[in-house]
Amino acid sequence: MAVENVAARIGKSVVIRGEVKGSEDLFVDGRIEGTVSLTESRLTIGPNAVLAADLTARDVLVLGQVQGNIFASGRVELRAGCQVTGDVQALRLAIEDNAVFRGKVDLTQGPAKAAEPGAAKGTDEGAPAGGLF
Repeated sequence: MAVENVAARIGKSVVIRGEVKGSEDLFVDGRIEGTVSLTESRLTIGPNAVLAADLTARDVLVLGQVQGNIFASGRVELRAGCQVTGDVQALRLAIEDNAVFRGKVDLTQGPAKAAEPGAAKGTDEGAPAGGLF
């Protein structure tokens, strides 16, 4: 039986400076400086990876080092041993023990949930959900 969902791979000896775009899942174990945009795909940052980049993907799993902002339409997972310096904007966020994170978190609900009846209205549109400050 053939494996269908194998992620593209950037090995640990590869260095990329610039923009990485794609429409398939990607596993990065090398070095990237710039931006990574995989809006409908999963991005995995391997344990040997060092990224100085802004990341955009459906789901992001971080095992290595990231310096830059992370934007995900789904889930962001920060695993034990990773280091992230930058802001995270996602629908869901999971941080394991011994993961290092320095930045702000914005857990957005998406446009469908914001338009539901009973949603907060008024001048506090940018305020975090639940009244947390």
